[in-house]
Amino acid sequence: MCSSISQQEPSLYTVKAVLILDNDGDRLYAKYYDDTYPTVKEQKAFEKNIFNKTHRTDSEIALLEGLTVVYKSSIDLYFYVIGSSHENELMLMSVLNCLFDSLSQMFRKNVEKRALLDSMDGLFLAVDEIVDGG
Repeated sequence: MCSSISQQEPSLYTVKAVLILDNDGDRLYAKYYDDTYPTVKEQKAFEKNIFNKTHRTDSEIALLEGLTVVYKSSIDLYFYVIGSSHENELMLMSVLNCLFDSLSQMFRKNVEKRALLDSMDGLFLAVDEIVDGG
């Protein structure tokens, strides 16, 4: 009950973006839920930056450009869930794990680029069900 700790206003909007990149860092899926990166050019630059910073590391969390990024890789795919810098990493990680587990079920444990491209409609549905407008 310490009142001196400044608290961010609580919000249901925890996810700023969901990204799936291939092993070259190219976009396969991207959904942004706010105007942090309003143009496609800015989004692609951010995606390249994020990929360059994360694709060689074993960690699961990064702080980049004032954002919290949780990520996971599988065969030839990189999955990212992005939130603000004050966002709870466990919440973002649960979104990421839910997305990954859903795709794993849909693709019968074969979460790779070809399976993803063959079932993009399933991916859109899964993301829309997991993340409701952010």
